[in-house]
Amino acid sequence: MLDRLEPQAPDALLALIKLYADDDRPDKIDLGVGVYRTGQGDTPVFTAIKQAERRLVEEQESKSYLGPEGDMGFVNALVPHVFGSDGAMGGRLQGMQTPGGTGAVRLAVAVAQRAGVSRIHLGAPSWPNHAQILADVGVETATFDHANPDGTANAEAALAAIRGAKDGEAVLLHGCCHNPTGIDYTPEEWDAIADAFAGGAALPILDLAYQGLGHGMEEDAYGLRRVLEAVPEALIAYSCDKNFGMYRDRVGALYALAGDAGQIDAIQSNLNALARAAWSMPPDHGGAAVRIVLRDADLTALWLDELETMRERMRQVRRSLADAGTAGAIDLTPLAHQNGLFSVLPVSKEQVERLRTEHAIYMAGSGRINVAGLHGGNIEKFVQALAAVTG
Repeated sequence: MLDRLEPQAPDALLALIKLYADDDRPDKIDLGVGVYRTGQGDTPVFTAIKQAERRLVEEQESKSYLGPEGDMGFVNALVPHVFGSDGAMGGRLQGMQTPGGTGAVRLAVAVAQRAGVSRIHLGAPSWPNHAQILADVGVETATFDHANPDGTANAEAALAAIRGAKDGEAVLLHGCCHNPTGIDYTPEEWDAIADAFAGGAALPILDLAYQGLGHGMEEDAYGLRRVLEAVPEALIAYSCDKNFGMYRDRVGALYALAGDAGQIDAIQSNLNALARAAWSMPPDHGGAAVRIVLRDADLTALWLDELETMRERMRQVRRSLADAGTAGAIDLTPLAHQNGLFSVLPVSKEQVERLRTEHAIYMAGSGRINVAGLHGGNIEKFVQALAAVTG
């Protein structure tokens, strides 16, 4: 029967990685891969994580199974950083560990479907895996425009989707550092979004994959916390891949907010059943290392310092691009007000191809760039190349 399978298109980003690796030009620039890079082009392991891993190796006494919920010490240690000092929400909030943020989103969609959700509204563009997950789980995707042409968020479109959603529908929003655009809602827009959720029928699904990479841990959690203050129920997908540098260790969590504390056990039993069927239990090592960091005040302070260094470097890159003004037909000034790793430039696939072949600049065909691939030694080359292919 396997001979009935049709070939699937290869992942475009993986193909881009191979093209970049095979390019022997010394001044090549990689703006495609979605990982943080230092000014030297490295993606290092956090020092705080290194220290936690050494402690874990010395102190861990067993590799026995934990269960589908994973390391609850890790899950609970995240709560004050994500949800604030009153993170327990009166006993209405419960979480579990997942294989990365992808696993959290997948589990959120699956449990929403089991609860009766058949359609999920999603801003476009979005992280490509969002739509793939929705399609694979079997829920309908309805899209609305996420961004305006001037580089700001189209909050009115999001509000219209939330207000127009019916019972059995959900709205999935990025919590901060939108992928791929870097365009986030303002605090005032989050206030309006929270009010719209409170007055409507839609289930909020919030994907917080880049907390701390925009303006700070507290600032980046504003929208999520504001929504949770206003609604009876919500699902929150969380990733430690970027803000702890745990990419390949797959460290994430899913939290459910219930309308009543008495509903938590039923929700958790469904999450456990879905997780058990999907992956049995999440990988332990990365989550255990994050738990050690968050339970140690000195390691937590070190982690936050490292995170601030990352955030400030990306803000400096954005300021430098914005200071360049216009490159050919591209206005770079909006990038200063965008957040996180990514932004989308209004370039055609042909222009992206020219950037690669003529200038050794590698970026996604959509125009998405990873600003962490830029630094003081290559920003000028990048701006000049943009001007050459779009002017």
